[in-house]
Amino acid sequence: MARNVKFWIVANLMAIVLFLVYTTYQKEEILRSGTLILLELIPSDPRSLIQGDYMDLRYLISSPEQLPQRGEKGSERKGYCVVERGEDGVAILKRYQLHPTPLAEDEFLIAYKRSASRVSLGAESYFFEEGSQEKFLDARYGGLKVDAKGNSILIGLYDVHKNLIQP
Repeated sequence: MARNVKFWIVANLMAIVLFLVYTTYQKEEILRSGTLILLELIPSDPRSLIQGDYMDLRYLISSPEQLPQRGEKGSERKGYCVVERGEDGVAILKRYQLHPTPLAEDEFLIAYKRSASRVSLGAESYFFEEGSQEKFLDARYGGLKVDAKGNSILIGLYDVHKNLIQP
């Protein structure tokens, strides 16, 4: 009996480790080969007294004015935000859709999850070192790397001149 318990403990630990390795590999792959998309930010307070120094990221493309109303295409709880990069490199919202296709050649997917009050693009917080909040007050864009499946990872914040703000 004890042998069975040890086996299942080791098997579960191995499954957890394999899951973590696979997830890390996926994120590294997005960083390595993903496309950089800049999303315009809506100004917000860069500090939290409870959680430390971080910025709550609110993107213009997921603001209430941009969201489809209930019953319209794109009002589902999960789906894809379709954007294209403008001439200045900033994402322009094209539409929301339920499935990853169809896509035009110059369009990119960003997976979203919708709650009652907002749409989450998966990168809604940016934590930074305590005392360095002054650097991030000028943040105007969130830089996301996206892959062809709509997975994204936040790589940093950018200023009005589209320069990466170094922590």
